Amino acid sequence: MPAIRIGIYIETTREGIKPSVLSLFRPGTMVKSDIIAFVTDGHAISHRDLLESHGADQIIEIGKEKGPIPWHPEDHAQALSLAMDHYEVDILLGLTTPMGRELLPRIAALRSIPVLMDCLKVDLHSGVAEKPQYSGKTIAAFKINNNQAVYGIRPNAIEPLLNPKKTTIESFTPKIPVSTIRLKEIHSSDNQEVPISEASVIVSGGRGMKNGVNFEMLKTCAGLLNGAVGASRAAVDAGWVPYALQVGQTGSTVSPRLYIACGISGSIQHFAGMKTSTTIVAINQDPEAPMVKESDYAIIDDLFEIVPEMIDQLKRLAK
Repeated sequence: MPAIRIGIYIETTREGIKPSVLSLFRPGTMVKSDIIAFVTDGHAISHRDLLESHGADQIIEIGKEKGPIPWHPEDHAQALSLAMDHYEVDILLGLTTPMGRELLPRIAALRSIPVLMDCLKVDLHSGVAEKPQYSGKTIAAFKINNNQAVYGIRPNAIEPLLNPKKTTIESFTPKIPVSTIRLKEIHSSDNQEVPISEASVIVSGGRGMKNGVNFEMLKTCAGLLNGAVGASRAAVDAGWVPYALQVGQTGSTVSPRLYIACGISGSIQHFAGMKTSTTIVAINQDPEAPMVKESDYAIIDDLFEIVPEMIDQLKRLAK
């Protein structure tokens, strides 16, 4: 059986490759495959060691003659589709992030191939992928009966795996058709550096936080854990924190490795947004709270005593 040619879209920030991107290599290690990393930020050489360590056979730096292609969903979709043609890629993997949601379905539409977003597991040998359905109430298995497809994988849903290889770097300059869409401005968010949907650790607060000022201690705790701050709908509706931090059915769906719920009762709607977290810790004075019953570990105590103690302990460990 010939090797499957797998393309991985390497999503980056100003700090470098998004850590959750590294999980995209793992499905390719489970089948006979050639893994091609598509880089569009103009820094392929600086990314080489990290991509080599996780299994990239080849790194393709997609850009213009004078540098990287400025972000534009249609231009990037065209460029990646042309790169898939040129390098005979069968399967494209990317993250289900705001950028991935803009980009991956466009690529699938350009190529008239199936797309499946928000996957928790992907088996490239069978073409079966698992993803949440009905606000996370169930996990459905989808089978794609096509040898070409695009998969969007939920950040942190798959554990990265080291798979060192020797890789090569090559430049690719596609001839991109002129888009009818004009991108006029890009506004950077003023919120936390780690987007909540991509954070591997989330410290989340609910009605029990009492006010917005008290969220500052959650920010401190999350910062010491290299994580992000989340919130329940009750905290957002009260105006304590912005909507961008809301976790739940009407907010962000997250899959961190660690979710710490502080003063959150745990409504069905909230739990639907974070139930795929690897480890859930509840800090609550009510032992009957739904979040306590659904957690892996529960601390039945006053969060205003527990969280400051956590911060002190984390600071000691950081020294």
